[in-house]
Amino acid sequence: MKLDLQSFGGDASGSVELKDEIYGLEPRADILARMVRWQLAKRRAGTHKVKNRAEIHRTGKKMYKQKGTGNARHGSARVAQFRGGGRAFGPVVRSHEHDLPKKVRALALRHALSTKAKSQTIIVVDDATLAEPKTAALKEQFGKLGLASALIISGAEVDTNFGLAARNLPNIDVLPVQGINVYDILRRDTLVLTKAAVDALEARFA
Repeated sequence: MKLDLQSFGGDASGSVELKDEIYGLEPRADILARMVRWQLAKRRAGTHKVKNRAEIHRTGKKMYKQKGTGNARHGSARVAQFRGGGRAFGPVVRSHEHDLPKKVRALALRHALSTKAKSQTIIVVDDATLAEPKTAALKEQFGKLGLASALIISGAEVDTNFGLAARNLPNIDVLPVQGINVYDILRRDTLVLTKAAVDALEARFA
């Protein structure tokens, strides 16, 4: 697959060849769904917690005698039936992570890249740098490319001025190539790759 190599000013400066082994797959929704579920589960803190009956500080004395009162039989005020009692089967602190094979994760990334390539919502630029961290100037450049919701993948490191200017723009994410992931690719309308990012991805999947 051949794409025009552009600049953020909207000018074409050559072309770049994208490998079909990375960008030419037929996207599978099940693999993408598994990967997104794995990512979102991994980022959950899992710190939600309630007290069960063993953690409620109340007396353990029997509330009233077993028979003769006409009331139901109860032995503790700490049970879930009473206000202030412990919660039955409530959430506890735990990890939500689950396993996903490394090969499936790598395949999911290639399927995500292929999804953008198939829908023609992938753009390759020469670089992502700015002389000054000016958000207004960067927004004007994005307008020339029609970028309103985009994930921009830079090289090994994000240019400082570019990152400062882009962080004030809504629906614009900037990541180094090491941080590329399926969830961020799918949640934005357009994927913007620098030439350095394309080279790094080809080396990664070689």
